[in-house]
Order: sequence, then structure tokens, then C-alpha cells
Amino acid sequence: MATPRATIERVPAGPAGPDRERRAVVRAARTVLAREGWRRCTAEATAAEAGVAPDAVGRHFPDHEQLLLGVLLDSSASVAACLTAVAESHLAETGDLREDLIGLGRAWLAPLEAFREHFAIVRHISAEVTTLPAGAVDKWQATGPRQARRALARRLEQVAGRGLLEITDADQAAERFILLVPSSVVQRSFHGALPLGRHEEDALIADGVDDFIRLYGPPASR
Repeated sequence: MATPRATIERVPAGPAGPDRERRAVVRAARTVLAREGWRRCTAEATAAEAGVAPDAVGRHFPDHEQLLLGVLLDSSASVAACLTAVAESHLAETGDLREDLIGLGRAWLAPLEAFREHFAIVRHISAEVTTLPAGAVDKWQATGPRQARRALARRLEQVAGRGLLEITDADQAAERFILLVPSSVVQRSFHGALPLGRHEEDALIADGVDDFIRLYGPPASR
């Protein structure tokens, strides 16, 4: 049986007819989910947004919750892929460790602008977390945040191998970096809904990097 994400992604590229209607339903579900949240993203609201007959959503997706879960997982996977690319493109070579980590922290925030709809969904999901279907949160975390964290952990482990960081648990170090550096901006800006000024962002990132180096930098840098 196909997973929700596979159900959404494996859409033939036909120019018209049912395939086009199906893609319109998926796009509409994403838009309504970002605007209204999980509980108010009904099949009726999705159909209205897509401009299709009310029964069209059920024809393509008999289980509306699985449609919403598929949209969430697909969106999370896209952000994780972006952050994986960020992790892989930073710290391959290190000149000034502090400045390089600051650059990584700023790049880690790029999805806030590039995936605004996704983070609107995240804001709603965070408020509705206790009412979501069983397993939805764990699947979301596994598809998105944990994937990105593992990519960062691999890169930090490589930096530690060059003697620039002292790390015994790379996954924990990656989690600490995310909490100390980009998350300070993410939380204060409410996942990008209220963007901060550049000066405030820079100060938060630099302070977080300094805290990270105090935890994981070699003794000479502490």
C-alpha cells in the first residue's frame, strides 16, 4: 500500500483531465492547511479552494486525513532537502570556525523565506498538536526535522575529525546547534511570521554560536 507521500507524489504529468484535477486538489489542500490549520482544512474547504465539485476531493482522496498528512510530509521533506544541502555546502573547509558557524546559522534560516507556506502549516500544527491523528507528529518529525539534523550531525562530525570541535555525540551536538543558533531566530520571529531586523538576527546568531563553541570548541577556543 502506498504511503501518503507517495500517493501525492506519483501523479502522472498529463496535461488535463483527472490528473490535473488531482494536482489542483493537492495544491488547494496545502493552501488551506497553511491558512486554516488541520481541523479547518476540510474536504469542503479544499474543494472550494481548488474550484472543483465537492465530491472531487473524495474521488481522488477518500481519506482526507491521509491527504493532509501527505501534504505535511511532502512539505517537510522539501524543507529537509534544502537544509541537507545547506549542511553539505558549509564547513567542508574551515578558516575561522566562529565565522563559518555563523554563516551556517544564517544559511539554516533560508527556508523561513523560501518555504513560507510550510512554516504557516507548522505554526498551525504546533497549536493543534494534541488533536492530530495518532502518529502524525512522529512521521512529520522523522520526514523533516530529524532528516535535517542527521545531515548537520554528519557535517559537525567531520569538523570534529579535523580537531576543530570536541564532539562525542554528533546528533546531540547538531540538536544543540539548532537550538542555540537558528532556533533563537525561528522562535522569536514565530517561524518567520514576524521577521526580525538583520541586526537582531545577526546578534542572536552570533550569541548562539558563541554558546555552541563554549560547549563544543576545543579548549583553546573556550
